[in-house]
Amino acid sequence: MTSSRSNFDPIGIVVDWLDACRGRQLTALLDLYDDAAIVDCCQGGTFHGRAGVERYWRPKLARALAGSFEVDAVFPERDGVCLDYRDFDGTAVRTYFAFSEAGKIRNTACEPIRRAA
Repeated sequence: MTSSRSNFDPIGIVVDWLDACRGRQLTALLDLYDDAAIVDCCQGGTFHGRAGVERYWRPKLARALAGSFEVDAVFPERDGVCLDYRDFDGTAVRTYFAFSEAGKIRNTACEPIRRAA
């Protein structure tokens, strides 16, 4: 899927994001984010800019469990991409990605996925 606003593939960027997370490649992950990016995390808390994104991701990548960052579903939305996956600790989460005109991640917001018993 190519964005109608710009010439980038938002799902491709999410795949690159997953690859960077799986490979514990912090620099590659940070490079996918806009300099003014905002990360709204599942545990409550917001991280701003490259330094904030790094502060959020550095310990998570360092503690990532085997099998983390496995995809359950990915689908385009009107203003971005929605990803259901296994977080760094194996928790099922849904993350919404919004992008800048330049094709960088502008905002991510996640929420736990509650599964029926």
